[in-house]
Amino acid sequence: MDEKAIYGVYGKSGFGREVMPIVVDRLAKGSNSATIFLDDAKSEEYLNEHKVMTFEEFEEYPSLNKQVVIAIADGKVRERLANKCEHASIKCISITASTHLRMDNCVVGEGAVFCDYTTLTSDIVIGSHFHCNIYSYVAHDCVIGDYVTFAPSVKCNGNVTIGDFAYIGTGAILKQGTPDKPLVIGAGAIVGMGAVVTKDVAPGAVVVGNPARPLVKL
Repeated sequence: MDEKAIYGVYGKSGFGREVMPIVVDRLAKGSNSATIFLDDAKSEEYLNEHKVMTFEEFEEYPSLNKQVVIAIADGKVRERLANKCEHASIKCISITASTHLRMDNCVVGEGAVFCDYTTLTSDIVIGSHFHCNIYSYVAHDCVIGDYVTFAPSVKCNGNVTIGDFAYIGTGAILKQGTPDKPLVIGAGAIVGMGAVVTKDVAPGAVVVGNPARPLVKL
């Protein structure tokens, strides 16, 4: 059995290809490691000079140290893949770009991805498998659930509470709440690209615009 560490990026779409260089930079610079893409619908042997494997091939790979970063934007899919890894006794790990800034008293669950130029300020609690894409920030006194996704350039101001599986679109702005009345984004809610959220968003709702309002389907 090989002692060499092998790091798998689960997902080879755009986000996976953005995450892979961070994995290489932060975890796999040494000769005693390897990096691969995981893709359940494998269609090529190599992508950007990294081998592509199915999950089953990864399971069978002869290494005692196999770890996975899940790079899939859909939180529900992330949950399914995380459970799949846990069932196979393969550890899901967090990855943090070198330009990420983190200040005081921040608690973050396992499986997080923090891309370049992201920021956590102070006194923040974040659940498992959080995705924070480039140029996004989370300000003071925020509480974020599990499997939440921030697209690029999300501005999450202080005293905001976000439920599990919420998706916050590119360039969205979440207005600052107060200690006694935080702004609440409900579980499974979707905040559209460029939306400015000034009021609570109900669980499962889709909001768009400035100020953000529920999406009306024609």
